[in-house]
Amino acid sequence: MSIKADFQLDAKGLSCPMPIVKTKKAMADLIDGQILEVLATDKGSKADIAAWAESVGHQYIGTVEGESVLKHYIRKCSDDTMDEHTFEHTMELKEAMEREGLILDVREEAEFAFGHIEGAKSIPMGELDGRLSELDKEQEIYVVCRTGKRSDLAAQKLAAHGFTKVFNVLPGMTSWTGNLTKNI
Repeated sequence: MSIKADFQLDAKGLSCPMPIVKTKKAMADLIDGQILEVLATDKGSKADIAAWAESVGHQYIGTVEGESVLKHYIRKCSDDTMDEHTFEHTMELKEAMEREGLILDVREEAEFAFGHIEGAKSIPMGELDGRLSELDKEQEIYVVCRTGKRSDLAAQKLAAHGFTKVFNVLPGMTSWTGNLTKNI
């Protein structure tokens, strides 16, 4: 399966610390929320890139291991923590799982592919406007992202388009301890 990334960095044939040096430079040119795919042949790059991303606050999504090439996925985050919740209808993930509605995952395609709640519908935040017709206004919709920040914005957007049974799920996938379904 091919995973959609905004940019690709070729770090094949480079050994530590060069994949990190090049990744750091490439990430500086991305805007928040964009995903970088790093192609590397150095087996140590998997742990290195994950540790680096965590240390600087970017989201390490995961690695797909091919025969000779590792594909690492990192999402740029400058500040993914949320101080205020503006959408008034919120629900904890545990409660949403016990109800009969639709879990709408608004994370990027790559984040969804590396692990999502079984049965969740994937519509990345950036595609929401163009895909509203795929959603049922009569159904309860539980909007989830990684931390609750993007889902808050998505819930506001749905409400603005006449969806009345919308809940922002807090704190998001970072707190999910149940099974994850992967598409990779």
